[in-house]
Amino acid sequence: MSPSAATQNPVETPSALSSSGKGAAVPSRTQPEQVQSMGKTKDGRALKIRTYPKFESLLEERVYRKQHLAAAFRVFADRGFDEGVAGHISVRDPILTDHFWLNPLSMHFSQIRVSDLILVDEDGAIVVGDQPINTAAFTIHSAIHKARPDVHAACHAHSVYGKAFSCFGRKLEMLTQDSLRFYEDHAVYDNFGGVVVDKEEGDRIAKSLGNCKAVILQNHGLLTVGQSVDEAAFWFISLDKTCQAQLLADAAAAGSGHKKITISDEEAEYSKANVGGPDKGWLAFQPYYDEQLAKTNGHFLG
Repeated sequence: MSPSAATQNPVETPSALSSSGKGAAVPSRTQPEQVQSMGKTKDGRALKIRTYPKFESLLEERVYRKQHLAAAFRVFADRGFDEGVAGHISVRDPILTDHFWLNPLSMHFSQIRVSDLILVDEDGAIVVGDQPINTAAFTIHSAIHKARPDVHAACHAHSVYGKAFSCFGRKLEMLTQDSLRFYEDHAVYDNFGGVVVDKEEGDRIAKSLGNCKAVILQNHGLLTVGQSVDEAAFWFISLDKTCQAQLLADAAAAGSGHKKITISDEEAEYSKANVGGPDKGWLAFQPYYDEQLAKTNGHFLG
C-alpha cells in the first residue's frame, strides 16, 4: 500500500470574491504539488522521482518497513534524540495489522538492527524477539495504532528542543517555511501525568493527537505519526528543529525588542501542501536512509 493516495497533479483551490463592484471572482490559485522537481532532460527524457515502492507481497513490505525502522533509530541516534532507555519508534506490521514493531528496551538507537526489532501484539505480548520493551512505548503506541488506522508509524523521543518547547504547553507559531508542515496539523497534550504506564493516559494522548501528524506533550517532549516510518521520522526531525527555531526567535525577540513576523493563515494553508504532505515526508527521509546505508555499510540491515 502506498503511504499516500494524494495526487501529484495540481488542483484548484477555492478563492474569495473580489471587492469590485461587479463581485467578480478572483482567479483560483493552483495548489502546489507535494514534490517539486525539474522533470525533464534537455533531450526530453523524463526523470524519475523516488516514491514509496510497490511490493510483490506483504512479506516484502514487512522487510522494507523493518529496514527503514532500523534506519530511523540510527538517524535519531546521530541527532542526539537518545536518552537512556527513553524514546521509541513503532511501525505497524503489514500482515498482522494489529501488531507493531518496536525497539528493545535497553539497546542504544545506534546499535539497533533489523534482527533486534520486537513484534508486539495489541495486548503487549511479545510475538517475535527475546527482549522486553519499554512500558511507556507500548502504552502510547498501542493507543495510537488503535485510534488511527491510517497511521502506520509513530515516533517519540526526549529531544532537547522538543522538551524545552513542551514546557510552555502551547502550539508553534508559523514563523518559518518549515513550520508550515505543522500548520493546523499539530496539537498540545496539556497535561503531565508522569511516565506513561496507564492505558488511560495512552488513550488521552491519542485523543489529543486527533487527526494531526504531531502532538507536543507538555513537560515531556514530541510525538509524530505518519503513513510510513520514513514520514513519521522526518516529521519528528523537522518538528524538533522547528521548536529550536521558535525558541531562538522568542529569545531574540525578547532580547532585542524586535517583533516577530508570522506567516498569514492564507499563505500557511496554501503552502502546507507544498511542504507537509505524506509523499513529501517520505521523500525527505530518503537522504537520511541513504546516509545510514553508506556510513554503516548496511550494518542495520542485519
